[in-house]
Amino acid sequence: MHELKSLIKEAGDLAMGSPESEANRMLQICNACRYCEGFCAVFPAMTRRIEFTPSVVNYLANLCHNCGACLHACQYAPPHEFGVNIPRVMAQVRKETYITYSWPKSFGALYKSNGVSVSIAVSLSITFFLLLSALLNDSLFLGPLEGNFYAVFSHNTMAVMFGVVFSFSLLAIAIGIVDFWKSISAGVISTSAAVEATHDALTLKYLGGGHGEGCNNEDDAFSLWRKRFHHFTFYGFMLCFAATSVATIYHYFFGWYAPYALSSLPVILGTLGGIGLLIGPAGLLYLNLQRNSAHGDASQKPMDRAFIVLLFLISASGLLLLAYRDSAAMAALLAVHLGFVMGFFLTMPYGKFAHGMYRVAALLKNSIEKRQKGHTKFGAD
Repeated sequence: MHELKSLIKEAGDLAMGSPESEANRMLQICNACRYCEGFCAVFPAMTRRIEFTPSVVNYLANLCHNCGACLHACQYAPPHEFGVNIPRVMAQVRKETYITYSWPKSFGALYKSNGVSVSIAVSLSITFFLLLSALLNDSLFLGPLEGNFYAVFSHNTMAVMFGVVFSFSLLAIAIGIVDFWKSISAGVISTSAAVEATHDALTLKYLGGGHGEGCNNEDDAFSLWRKRFHHFTFYGFMLCFAATSVATIYHYFFGWYAPYALSSLPVILGTLGGIGLLIGPAGLLYLNLQRNSAHGDASQKPMDRAFIVLLFLISASGLLLLAYRDSAAMAALLAVHLGFVMGFFLTMPYGKFAHGMYRVAALLKNSIEKRQKGHTKFGAD
């Protein structure tokens, strides 16, 4: 106990300091206690260090999956005078990394405090623009078009619009990840490290709470629903991406043009993905609304919920478009769906989507450093 109190004094009583300094204070305490060493990847990575610089804290924060297990197990959690709350401080640091590594910087700063309003405003603005364009082109009220989207907006128009938006998003995310990777001095990637990190990311290994029983949400009870809803969301998104990719191959390589039959591969993949993107975001939003406030950073709730709501609206509008693609409502539904999709991609580098990219980078660094010879080790991996 005396040693832990000394650590508090040496940390300079930084309880009101920056998220990085507060994380440093708490990690010093955790490094002395080590009760949670087997919970997730964060604590073994922590035990390899004796100091926690801002770059180390950024790395550990993005390695944290915010399962909440350490908070409920911690004997120094509030109301204890040490006030250790790793999930909250790591969430605060993660938000700072989104802003620090965002490109352009001004966009990240804007999204920092206006997640819901910015995302919805962008989506609705694009939707209005598309509706107006269709109206001016006399394609909004053409009547049933047998699912021919290109009668409303030409293929080249949609390809250019989405090509520009998607390319910008990829560039912005890539610049941020490269800067983050350089700042955490990740090391040389080996095949085994890449395979392990990919497995951990795709299976969401660390949403198991360190014991396989799941995360804590409202209280200290364990549940796997957060992990399951993340899987629905991620794999639903990937199925939708696969549907778009297959349709692109059909169009450019085989000369098979939309609309495609309900039994076609693009439609089947898109429908399954859309269902996943209804179930996953709806479940995650429910859990987010029910979650114990001590588990995270309240200022990030707008960003988290904007991401979830946009994904849900994209899926809902897409499935409605499929259901009514042969009706007179198709043109308006297409504009709404495209508006939400473009709004999502424009804000993607500055919202919750980015956390997945940074987390994969952190998992990869974790796999790399576990294989480094001579690395300082004070605990078992």
